[in-house]
Amino acid sequence: MSDFTFAELSPDMILAALEQCGIFPQSGLLALNSYENRVYQFLSDEQKRYVVKFYRPQRWTNEQILEEHAFSQALADAEIPVVAPLAHQGQTLHFAEQYRFALFNSVGGRQFELDNLDHLEWMGRFIGRMHKVASSTPFTHRPTMDIESYLTKPRQTLASSTLLPESLHTAFFTILDQVIELTQELYQPGQLIRLHGDCHAGNILWRDGPMFVDLDDSRMGPAVQDLWMMLNGDRSQQQMQLETLIESYEEFCEFDSKELALMEPLRAMRMVHYMAWLSDRWEDPAFPRAFPWFAENRYWEQQILALKEQFATLQEPPLSLVPY
Repeated sequence: MSDFTFAELSPDMILAALEQCGIFPQSGLLALNSYENRVYQFLSDEQKRYVVKFYRPQRWTNEQILEEHAFSQALADAEIPVVAPLAHQGQTLHFAEQYRFALFNSVGGRQFELDNLDHLEWMGRFIGRMHKVASSTPFTHRPTMDIESYLTKPRQTLASSTLLPESLHTAFFTILDQVIELTQELYQPGQLIRLHGDCHAGNILWRDGPMFVDLDDSRMGPAVQDLWMMLNGDRSQQQMQLETLIESYEEFCEFDSKELALMEPLRAMRMVHYMAWLSDRWEDPAFPRAFPWFAENRYWEQQILALKEQFATLQEPPLSLVPY
C-alpha cells in the first residue's frame, strides 16, 4: 500500500486530532466530496459547524501547504470571499501522526450558474480582485503550471499504466503525442501570477455572491487559467460569456488579451493531467469505487475521440475580445 493513501486514517485518529485543537465534535463526521484529500464536516459541542481537511501524504511539502494558507489569508484580508484555514495557537497546519490537516469554518451555499451572465459578471469582478492581490508577490514553494507537470510527466504515467487496454495503445498514444506536440508549441505564457488553479463551478459556492473554496491546487500560472473554466456552450455562447467576464474582471485587474491563445492549450493540459492523475491514484481504494469506468475499454475509446476533437480545436483561431 502506497504512503500516498489514507489507509491508516481512522475515525479515532481524526477525533483525537480535532481534540488536540480544542474542538470536540458532537455530530458524526460527514465525508464531503473530495478524492485527493479527505474532508469531513461536523458540528462541535459549541454548536459550531466546521470542516477538517486531511492532506494526502507526500503530495505537498509543509512549506507549500503553508504558502497556500498564507495566500488564502491574504485574500480574506483583502475582503475577497474565500474560505481561509483557522488558526489554533497561531498555527493553521496541524499534525496527527503521519497526516497533516487544517480546519475551516463550514459555509453553506449553492453552485453558481455557468450560463447566468449576472453570475459571470460577479465572478469576473471577484477573480479580478483575487488576481490583483495574487500578482503582488509570487509563490516561492508551490509549483508552476508548465509543460513538464501537465504533459511530459503525465505522458510517462500513462505509458506505464496497466489500465490502458493494450489493443488501444497505438491509437491512444498516436493522438496523445500529436496533442502534446501542438500544445507545447502553443503554450507560451507571459506573466505568471499566483492562481486559484482549479477555478471551476465545483469550487465556488454562491451565497449573496461567489465564495471561493479549496485552493489546494493553487500554483503559479497565467491569469487566464482562472477564467477559462467559467465558459461553456458553443463558440458564440463562450464569446458572449468571455466578454462579460473580462469586462468586469478589468474593473480591478488588467487582462492581457494575448492570453486567450492559451485557453485551448490549457484545456488540453488539463485533459492529459486528469487521466494521469486517475491512473496515479488508482491504488487508493476510493478511486476504483468512485471512477469504475476508468478501467473500461469504452472510457479510453472516448478519450481517443476527445483528444482528436481537442487536436482539431487547437488548430482553430482562439476566442477574441473583438466581436466578429
